[in-house]
Amino acid sequence: MNRLFLLVLVCVFISSCKKGANESGILVKNISEYNNAVSKAQPGDVIILANGVWNNAELVFEGEGTKENPITLSVEEKGKVTLEGQSNLQISGEYLVVEGLVFKNGYTPTNAVISFRKNREEMANNCRLTECVIDNYNNPERHVQDYWVTIYGKNNRIDHNHIVGKKNLGVTMIVGLDTKESRENKHKIDHNYFGPRPTFGNNGGETLRIGTSHHALENSNTLVESNYFDRCNGEHEIISNKACQNTFKYNTFFECTGTLTMRHGNETMVDGNVFIGNGKPSTGGVRVINETQTVINNYHIGLTGYRFRGAFVMMNGVPNSPPNRYVPVIDSKVNNNTFINCDHIQLCAGSDSERSTPPKNSEMSDNIFYHESKSNLFTVYDDISGVSFQNNIQGKDLKTDISSGFENADIQLVKNAQGFLIPQSDKIKTKVEISPNIATKQNTGVSWYTKEESLVALNSGKTIQVKAELNSLFDAANNSQPGDVLVLESGETYLLTKAAKVKHPLTIKTFGKEKATILFERMMAFEIQNGGSLSIENILFDGAKSPDYAGNAVISTSKKSMTENYKLFIDNCEFSNLVVNHSFDVLRVSKGTFADTISITNSTFKNITGHVTALDKETDDIGAYNVEYFIMKNNIFKDVQGAALRLYRGGKDESTFGPFLEVDHNVLDNVGHGKKNKYQVAISLYGVQVNDINNNIFNNSKGLNMHLVVGEPIVNVFNNNFYNSDKITVTGDEKYNVKNLWEFDPNLKDDFYLGDNSSLKGKGTDGLDLGVISK
Repeated sequence: MNRLFLLVLVCVFISSCKKGANESGILVKNISEYNNAVSKAQPGDVIILANGVWNNAELVFEGEGTKENPITLSVEEKGKVTLEGQSNLQISGEYLVVEGLVFKNGYTPTNAVISFRKNREEMANNCRLTECVIDNYNNPERHVQDYWVTIYGKNNRIDHNHIVGKKNLGVTMIVGLDTKESRENKHKIDHNYFGPRPTFGNNGGETLRIGTSHHALENSNTLVESNYFDRCNGEHEIISNKACQNTFKYNTFFECTGTLTMRHGNETMVDGNVFIGNGKPSTGGVRVINETQTVINNYHIGLTGYRFRGAFVMMNGVPNSPPNRYVPVIDSKVNNNTFINCDHIQLCAGSDSERSTPPKNSEMSDNIFYHESKSNLFTVYDDISGVSFQNNIQGKDLKTDISSGFENADIQLVKNAQGFLIPQSDKIKTKVEISPNIATKQNTGVSWYTKEESLVALNSGKTIQVKAELNSLFDAANNSQPGDVLVLESGETYLLTKAAKVKHPLTIKTFGKEKATILFERMMAFEIQNGGSLSIENILFDGAKSPDYAGNAVISTSKKSMTENYKLFIDNCEFSNLVVNHSFDVLRVSKGTFADTISITNSTFKNITGHVTALDKETDDIGAYNVEYFIMKNNIFKDVQGAALRLYRGGKDESTFGPFLEVDHNVLDNVGHGKKNKYQVAISLYGVQVNDINNNIFNNSKGLNMHLVVGEPIVNVFNNNFYNSDKITVTGDEKYNVKNLWEFDPNLKDDFYLGDNSSLKGKGTDGLDLGVISK
């Protein structure tokens, strides 16, 4: 009896110990222990990574759990385990759960950070990835492609993850359909926080892609629900749907410069999503291509995007199109959607000699359109007889050229409990409601990892006085902190015998009327490195001390690839005597670098043997370019042998909408005549997508050459004067808008302002004089 009782106690003890081990988990402290634990894992086991940095950890998590007792990979404390260096994770097997991993400070050595397969034959089914973080885990080579999450197999769930800051080439998250075992997958992607992705300046910057053009007619059956897309600006397809029977519902798109795009595949459901633009440039909604698409109950507010980035876009298609081109819109419905202060509704977009088939057997019904200032939101590019319009309500001051199906109403906006402006009117039959399941910043991602950005703005740091001593400016830049402002002494001279490295946002300026002078003995004064941005103000740059080498530049980007987009602001500066025997540029950039903004204002450029700005290093003709927004306003260019600007975007890819160019109120005097100026022009523009060139004077200079490529570029060239200069040459078959090309003698004074008797006084589009205006 005692022996039996003792045996029972032993069994109970062993059972309770085993249960406790499973509940508390198997703590592993290195790769060897991890691999050993994985090889022995049984249903219900929990493998726990110990706190600390796991460097260069390539984890393979494979096993056979059960629905009731999955095998789990977790961490000792969430937020205190990081996978860094060249780390990644492959998931393979059944009923596996991964939670709490953080990838940062490195990049994947393979094509994916987290993959739901080990190889094409061994993949994950019925698995879950939850509460994981991938934060700025970028390959240092901008144009090296990788993905952050690749989803294969069937019935997997990806939820409550924090994914932010992808900056190199490649889609952030993909659903792959390249094997039969991954089709009709019924994956669920929900409650993830997709944080900011900056403009990439090339194709391949999508945040989410389901399928590819090769498998466009395969059913994926993926549900994308209640995710928050926060400023996902990589390219104009935030989401690229390239398979059939997918559902997108209750997602929020916050200030995203692009659209949810039904690029390939049929029978897509887009239901109950929210698109918030806040008036930011290029913010968009939904773009419809292909057959049997349904767009219902979506709410759009403050979207400004046009063309393929409109608040709503219905495309034209290619007759008898293969799946990988543009299948015409057929049998599609756009019903019960709301548009508040959205600027552009585009119908039959992309109409051209190839995309010549307008939508058929489709409808737009019971939608609401309201705008505080615009009168007509619709742009129709082709025949819309294949779209029926019924019971659409628009604000009392809106009109449309569409013959029927619209009724005006006195609409009032009332804020609901969720903070959304809801249109109300007696003529609105069905109340506009936002689902309680809509994604918010608070109910997505993880609670233990901040969603706040750590970006530091220019002019946000300390103000540091820099004395005029040898290399004092180099030392100050080298010892500065992000956002600092270096103040130079008025009228003093600063000599750089070493090029100053700009490693973070940095401002350099002179206080006082007399500019400080910077001389430099190296091939450049400043090099903008990865993570750097530069603002310079009220400074004279003199090339008298610079070496007689080929390739000199006052400001250069790093020759290495830069994943971080930079900014450059030049205001009220003077650049002179850049006159070595070889060409001497003001700004020179390298391939693999990209600027969000370059702004040059109120400055003077005199006696320069090279170019002022050479932004033409992305010559692979794949739609890539070097800067998104370029502004050149109120400047004087005198005796510049090269071009004032060379800006290049080659190729026919339609996934990007830049560069955006503004050239306004400049004087170009004796510009472009140098023998080494390859194009023999004062301004050379190739493939620039938005061109506003107004109020400029070309005097004794070469002209303006523009080559227009695919993408329906916007070209506004108004009120420019070409005296004793070459004129405008435009090539390419796109439309352009040119008005008021004059040839008057500008009668420039010594300071390059117009003389009292100039015919160009008051001739600007803004009523001001042509050329430079008062600063």
